[in-house]
Amino acid sequence: MSGMFNQITVIGDGAMGSVCAAILCENGRRVTMWGHDAAQLKQIAANRENTIFLPGYKLPDSLLFESDDAMAFEDVEMVLSAVPCQFTRGVWQRLKDKLPAGVPVVSVTKGIEKGTLLRPSEILTEVLGGDHKVATLSGPTIADELMAHLPATACTASSDDQLVHSVQETFNNSYFRVYTNDDIIGVEISGAIKNVIAIAAGIIDGVGAGDNAKAALVTRGLAEIERLGLAMGAKKKTFSGLSGLGDLVTTCISPKGRNRSFGERIGKGATAQEALSATKSVVEGAATCESVLVLAEKYSVEMPIAEAVYAVIKGEKNVQEAIGGLMSRELKAE
Repeated sequence: MSGMFNQITVIGDGAMGSVCAAILCENGRRVTMWGHDAAQLKQIAANRENTIFLPGYKLPDSLLFESDDAMAFEDVEMVLSAVPCQFTRGVWQRLKDKLPAGVPVVSVTKGIEKGTLLRPSEILTEVLGGDHKVATLSGPTIADELMAHLPATACTASSDDQLVHSVQETFNNSYFRVYTNDDIIGVEISGAIKNVIAIAAGIIDGVGAGDNAKAALVTRGLAEIERLGLAMGAKKKTFSGLSGLGDLVTTCISPKGRNRSFGERIGKGATAQEALSATKSVVEGAATCESVLVLAEKYSVEMPIAEAVYAVIKGEKNVQEAIGGLMSRELKAE
């Protein structure tokens, strides 16, 4: 396997699926988008705009749409899985028998599956079996900015060296630079936990705790991500890279990030349920937080920020109690 992929199917019609489809179309690929809701997909096709998840941006005229499960995979060379983590298993159990043998799957999903504690690539491998090579594409990639052709970077990770180089060649263009990485554990763990830290960043914004607090949160949040990632077998260098520090910074500062915005609503007094109801997008950090803490316990890793976020989401602590608890922890060396 080498060279770029030219016939690609995108599974999932959310913001990330839409922006990846647009990039691939602009790169001259033949791209088909599949969505689980045929009526919603038909509306996107008619409008040439994802008015629910990516309003204000026209999708390329060359982008094809297909709600029929089998037809979506006709002549496909690569599949991009852009389904929220907690729905990935269900969608792929529906589609797995339609996916042609040997076609690789690239995941842009971030999160940890509840119950199984599996990362997105592990879910795909478990459902699809070993016949399909799996990679991930991750990094600081706010969808609106990519659609506006603002410069952005990401990395693609897999244990298969040929696959990551093919994904790199397929996606890379003048405004989207893609690097390769061989540490899929570190990349996916970073992508999952940074959403939890971003909720905390939003809470800080909501209560007006200031930039010093935000800087401390990002720094100590990265330390938590790295501690768990290393315990799970990741490589240290990943956490200072695009999918680690890069994605964490973007998610914690961007006003468009749904996890940060969710936290900000809580910081301003909303309950977790009210904050969730205010958006149609999936807030992955809220769904992932409990799984992260179960993993932390399994690997005997301290994650006080993640614990504080979970306590606030569950209503076990108010925001000021959670912040006070973090500030009054035992003094120690950095």
